[in-house]
Amino acid sequence: QGQLEESGGGSVQAGGSLRLSCAMSVYTYNYDSMAWFRQAPGREREAVAVIYNRGESTQYADSVKGRFTISRDGAKRILYLQMNNLKPEDTAVYTCATKTPVSGSLNPDSYYYWGQGTQVTVSS
Repeated sequence: QGQLEESGGGSVQAGGSLRLSCAMSVYTYNYDSMAWFRQAPGREREAVAVIYNRGESTQYADSVKGRFTISRDGAKRILYLQMNNLKPEDTAVYTCATKTPVSGSLNPDSYYYWGQGTQVTVSS
């Protein structure tokens, strides 16, 4: 029921781009808020972006504003994260999540369903 599966991670040089995908089941795609989080080695998990209000609203971490774009495709049941102008500090495991009682939440503790994560490595 709570299946989420990320793909699209990899290794790129600074300034490059990647698009992450999070495939969801019919069950998990029904939840309104969908988010991307990331966790670098030795650091706490942090919010990257969230999309909610039937896809009409988005929020981003200050560190990725203007570089990353979150979107969703209802027909395919996929959540995306387009990442442009990547920086070495973007290196982390990126994970998608959904189902939260707080619409548009950027708090990872509020999310119930999580994917396994995909590694993004940006070299200088």
